[in-house]
Amino acid sequence: MSSLVPARPRFRRDVRASAILSAPLVLGHLATGLIGFVDSVIAGHHGTDTLASVSIGTALFWLPVMIPMGTLMAVPAAVSQLDGRGRRHEIGALFRQALWLSAGLGLLLFAFMTLATLALGPMGIAPEIRPGAEAFLHGIRWGVPALTLYLCMRYLCDGLHWTLPTMLFGFGGLLLLVPMGYAFTYGAFGLPELGAGGLGFASAAMMWAQAIGFAIYLRRSPRFAGLRLFERFDGPRWPAIKGLLATGLPIGVTVAMEGGLFIATALLIGRLGEVPAAAHQIAINVAALCFMIPMGLAEATTVRVGHALGRGDAAGVRRAAFAGYTIMLGTQLVSACVLLGGHDLVVGFYTADAAVASLAASLLLYAAAFQFPDGIQVLSAGALRGLKDTRIPMILAAVAYWGIGMPLGAGLGLGLGWGPKGMWVGLIGGLSVAAVLLSVRFMRASQAHRLPVATGGQ
Repeated sequence: MSSLVPARPRFRRDVRASAILSAPLVLGHLATGLIGFVDSVIAGHHGTDTLASVSIGTALFWLPVMIPMGTLMAVPAAVSQLDGRGRRHEIGALFRQALWLSAGLGLLLFAFMTLATLALGPMGIAPEIRPGAEAFLHGIRWGVPALTLYLCMRYLCDGLHWTLPTMLFGFGGLLLLVPMGYAFTYGAFGLPELGAGGLGFASAAMMWAQAIGFAIYLRRSPRFAGLRLFERFDGPRWPAIKGLLATGLPIGVTVAMEGGLFIATALLIGRLGEVPAAAHQIAINVAALCFMIPMGLAEATTVRVGHALGRGDAAGVRRAAFAGYTIMLGTQLVSACVLLGGHDLVVGFYTADAAVASLAASLLLYAAAFQFPDGIQVLSAGALRGLKDTRIPMILAAVAYWGIGMPLGAGLGLGLGWGPKGMWVGLIGGLSVAAVLLSVRFMRASQAHRLPVATGGQ
């Protein structure tokens, strides 16, 4: 165990490097989380039915989106390893193949989202929620292809240790969404009042603005000129795309299983009516905002671990991960304290409905309880991605989230009649088991004689 403990002076430098790299990522993810906050606030003040509809629509949107989002996380790991090996000249060709992959994933998702509304009835979603949820999905689906292309470009920058664009374009999208979301939802400035559907269309427009803006930035920025990202047109090449899928698809499935645990919880709570669905939407949005911090740290850890692996520095791999763990434990402590002490104040921003506010505030206490396990599991997963160790973690996640978390939540929430609170106990259980399994996996894999080969997954 002593061989895993880094020397203090060098470790301090690693903590500082991780903090500098992750800060823009955290802020960028917070901007993304604030988009959900804006949607929830606009919907909540428009009406409880609108908030409940956005809750269900958001769940059905993000469930499939998590697969390409996770799959494209292979890009920063691959880019950082090429950079660490001194093979930057290969990054442009890899990026062009990643664009083909992201475009294909975006089109598949658009088709899926078009059909997703047909599932609302069979899933037992309350009839009063369905029309608004359908309208939201019909609007936001138009932004899916733009979202996957944006993620590809963003992950390229992240893999090159240049994370400032993630922050800038994240907050830029937020600034666009606020006026557009309000105008389309309430019918301001002569526009028709579209309710939940308006938020969907506004979100789609924001996604296209982000993608187009990012492409222009990459094309014109001198920082990327040497990579020749758009030097020529390359057709899709299956070996390169297959390599990205081999690493990324298990990540996508893992991310979808974790996100699916939260989303399935939302859908099950949607069977209970407007008030539980609206309260859950508020609580899960606040929890998602807190999650943006360890998620940004995890992405920075992926890049730093991948770079260390690319240059053959086994000790550097462990230092990069432990630096991430150190920062994450501090940030999660702050998040837990805020949720414990300010839950009533936070909920007041979302709704004036007393019944919704009371239930949402109580759910935030459960959110405080899973801050540490949530942070540990996502940081561990990020470190394992840097090692391109993705297949075994996928299996471990399946056991934690769907073998334990979902049965526990459904059993308590629906079987024993605990309602939303029982479902949230299931979330705590699933995340806690994932934290143990994934952190143990990394501790074993990070030992020098067990480091995965950089060109493949495990």
